[in-house]
Amino acid sequence: MPGLIGKKVGMTSVFSVEGKSIPCTVIECGPCVVTQVKTTETDGYEALQLGFEEKKEKHTTKPLSGHFKKAGTTPKRKLVEFSGFETEHKLGDVIDVTLFEGTAFVDVIGTSKGKGFQGVVKRHGFSGVGEATHGQDDRQRAPGSIGACSTPSRVFKGMRMAGRTGGDRVTVANLQVLKVIPENNLLLVKGSVPGTKGSFVIIEK
Repeated sequence: MPGLIGKKVGMTSVFSVEGKSIPCTVIECGPCVVTQVKTTETDGYEALQLGFEEKKEKHTTKPLSGHFKKAGTTPKRKLVEFSGFETEHKLGDVIDVTLFEGTAFVDVIGTSKGKGFQGVVKRHGFSGVGEATHGQDDRQRAPGSIGACSTPSRVFKGMRMAGRTGGDRVTVANLQVLKVIPENNLLLVKGSVPGTKGSFVIIEK
């Protein structure tokens, strides 16, 4: 799917024609530079590699520095491949947020906030074991029984238990595009987007 790399700026709200307040996420979307053009002849598939956000030369490895010089651009912090662009692009071409003008809905991919090691109540929404009476002084947030005894004499794989939460790749599909602001490279989408403020996101048509 054609798309761009962006950065989550934060959340705000806009007013609809009817006067309703609509919560939305502001994304700094591009401009992205074409750093590699993959073709069926050379790579076995067709795709564009896009780079986003400036990076210092001294923080870039020698192989990547040569990769960016071949494209005629400065080092970039984030590289992502996209396919399905309707128009042809060459090395060094710049694609900006105007790509989404006239687009009603987009998919946004990001990394959710990491929450560390969490119990079953926070991680899976368990209600805990019993009430606070009848000697249940330390069981309010416990997982309870996790399996039978003699049969099957083991705990099944996939049992919902305590563990590391968040920090996963999350895709939110069909977010409505509320506004495109080309002069500031901003894209406003209805609803929330995974990740923290300042984190990279991928926006696809």
